[in-house]
Amino acid sequence: MNGVIEKILVYVDGTEESVTAAQYGICLAHSLKADLFALYVVNTQTIDRLLKAHIFVKSEEEEYKRDLQADSERYLKHVKDLATSKGVTIDTIPAQGSVQKELKKVIEEYEIDLLLLGELSQLRSRRDEFHSETEMAMRRASCSVVIVKDEERVWELYDNLIAD
Repeated sequence: MNGVIEKILVYVDGTEESVTAAQYGICLAHSLKADLFALYVVNTQTIDRLLKAHIFVKSEEEEYKRDLQADSERYLKHVKDLATSKGVTIDTIPAQGSVQKELKKVIEEYEIDLLLLGELSQLRSRRDEFHSETEMAMRRASCSVVIVKDEERVWELYDNLIAD
């Protein structure tokens, strides 16, 4: 064992906050010499709920899933490019299903020591809080969790990071 934190997972969800978390993860992985992983989950559970509520028809569902899959690939590539430009190796993990279930599965499978999440969005109601997949995943994670804030400071850390 090299240190307390050997494996870091960043959850990427297509928000600027999650990209900030990825940049912070790159800085941490570089300074701690830790392995870095990025997970993007296409939330098919929510899509299924929208279909059942008749918000989508079946043909729209398939198109929406394809769009989300393309977003997943684009964001994971972006995060990989950010890491590579700083000399940090990152393994990207695309997944589909429930965010909390997929996060839990990856944390256990890869024996993750630290989960990084972008700053959680402001909740507008109790109902939003109940349905926040990311917040539920954070609460149920079996490893330590860091909520990355202060985008300007993270950008400065990332910008000043020199590849080995």
